[in-house]
Amino acid sequence: MKDLEGKVAFVTGAASGIGLGITKALAQSGVKVMMCDIEKEALDAALADLRQTNADVDGVQADVSLKEQLQAAADATIERFGKVHILVNNAGVGGGGAYDNWSQSGWDWTMAVNVMGVVYGVEVFTPLIEAHGEGGQIVSTASVAGLMAANSAPYFASKYSVVALSEGLRLDLAERDIGVSVLCPGIIKTNILESGRNLPSRFGSHVEELFNPSDDASETGAAFKERVETGIDPDYVGELVREGIEENWDYILTDMEFEPIVEARFTAIKAAFDRIRDRTPRR
Repeated sequence: MKDLEGKVAFVTGAASGIGLGITKALAQSGVKVMMCDIEKEALDAALADLRQTNADVDGVQADVSLKEQLQAAADATIERFGKVHILVNNAGVGGGGAYDNWSQSGWDWTMAVNVMGVVYGVEVFTPLIEAHGEGGQIVSTASVAGLMAANSAPYFASKYSVVALSEGLRLDLAERDIGVSVLCPGIIKTNILESGRNLPSRFGSHVEELFNPSDDASETGAAFKERVETGIDPDYVGELVREGIEENWDYILTDMEFEPIVEARFTAIKAAFDRIRDRTPRR
């Protein structure tokens, strides 16, 4: 999508962090943006700030883990802007601890938002993009955690799922003039360590969060919290996503920090093939 001016985008998790950075970058390119977020107060504040820049933006509150709410948000987007060209499935949570801290709530909540929120976004918005025949782009936020795993937290499993879904959709939708990109950011300055603030009551009252960041006595948690607080600027990530949409990038990465870990994973997979290279499978 070389010419973004006048196009319409729907962005989830748009009130803060990466979602807000993407919204800003798109709006600066003349894209009309429907901002979607579960937090109404934060959404209203973001809208007020952006409107002062003459950005053509509007907002709708929705929980992406509930398909009916995304459908209502899509209806509001069509009513406001007439069509949709760009879908950004950005909303996500950092929930679910490693093996010793697994819980049903942690799995249910993390997968409902991080995976099914993307699935529902695709199901609801792709037909709208197809309908006008002008082409479009889908960007889904995974994480560099979708290319590696530091532990067994549901978070990593969910992000691997988003990567796989995006890779498959890129093949499925190419002939329909819809590009698909997966965003795999590193450590970005966001509110992800406070994801529990938006935990819906249907998932319980508490879930373990990634790396137990709320435990100040935990050296790992405290160090990771500090890294997030001094992480990469979300506005920079937004600029990368805008470029990725314009150029139909398959993977959108933010930095080189985790390249050696990802390379080590691929090397291990290659070694696994080498171990069986000269063996003939039984039929």
